[in-house]
Amino acid sequence: MIKLNCYYPVYYICFALLYIVSLFPLRVLYIVSDFVYIVIYYVIGYRKEVVFSNLALAFPEKTAADRKAIAKKFYHNFADNWIEVIKMISISEKAILKRISRDLTAFEDIHKQDRSCHMLMGHLFNWEWCNAGVPTGVPFKTLVAYSPITSKILDRLFLYIRQRFGCILLPNNDMRRSMMHYRHSRYLLALVADQNPPSPEKSYWLNFMGVPTSFLQGPEKGARMGNIPVVFLPVIKVRRGYYEIKGILLDNNPGSSKEGELTRKYVAALEEIIRKFPELYLWSHRRWKNSWKEEYRKLWIGN
Repeated sequence: MIKLNCYYPVYYICFALLYIVSLFPLRVLYIVSDFVYIVIYYVIGYRKEVVFSNLALAFPEKTAADRKAIAKKFYHNFADNWIEVIKMISISEKAILKRISRDLTAFEDIHKQDRSCHMLMGHLFNWEWCNAGVPTGVPFKTLVAYSPITSKILDRLFLYIRQRFGCILLPNNDMRRSMMHYRHSRYLLALVADQNPPSPEKSYWLNFMGVPTSFLQGPEKGARMGNIPVVFLPVIKVRRGYYEIKGILLDNNPGSSKEGELTRKYVAALEEIIRKFPELYLWSHRRWKNSWKEEYRKLWIGN
């Protein structure tokens, strides 16, 4: 008996509807975003407990009123982020690049050395727009590690959006095999390195925003093994709908660095941006889901 798959027609219906929405000017879509903000903050209260708990951990020195102000700005940016993702379905390369100021000199310098490069990012709004800003501005093939989404419809939609401007997506659950095809070429591998590790007992531990925090070991170990230069790429929201990205070299020769040093540099750079622009970080993410235990002491890399 042949089992019919209803996934394809549902996907194309969803895509068509979102494509039509994406055709509206951003000034109109931001009106929608303002409404979405009211719904998710005041009506639904989407992950409010997580957001305020994270802010209390990260900024214990701030008053409750200060943290509430950060939370409100975060929810505004959170709503804008997803509206801007929808806009990516149809926006032209020329139009989106007018909204992204880029300084990618660090990548150009590495390419002149005839070497590949790893790019570490964080969950800073709007990291999705980097999928347009980076590949079109660097002399590398841009590979992006991504987590496949459980929903086939959403997964295919995000694959379409993220690959429109030249990114090559590699599933992070099969990175070793996926990377084999590019091992003899010069590439840029983008990693969002502040994910919550699934195995805290196999992570690096150090203070992040003053809290003992687990970080994936993979980004550092991969760079050190191949002595691949590493660049940090923060995203700064200049104003609504306009962003700035600038590559910051973390280590040109990580193979000669001590274990943990690269991760410390990354965390310090990310924390500096978050403290300066706290409203741009994804506070609804359960970043401190893994709790520190004394048994992890041998994994501690903090100063």
